Amino acid sequence: MKIFIHSRADNVAVALADLKPGEAVEFKVDGESREVRVRDEIPYGHKIALRDISKGEKVIKYGEVIGEATEDIPAGSHVHIHNIRSLKYR
Repeated sequence: MKIFIHSRADNVAVALADLKPGEAVEFKVDGESREVRVRDEIPYGHKIALRDISKGEKVIKYGEVIGEATEDIPAGSHVHIHNIRSLKYR
């Protein structure tokens, strides 16, 4: 397993290994197998978008909203401080 998904509501997962562009990563949601193709270098412990996330959409990790997309984030992209912002201090 190369990524960790906690909740079926999650639209991002945590990389359990360094991920390279072009790599296909398989995962399961509710027992259904899916795949996402890595678009960017994603370091261990960082987030990968499991599906397209639109600008302004909530980013969900571990079943909790962790921020909001500041730009459109295509599936397989690195999700980090360059494309999300915290809603905690709004």
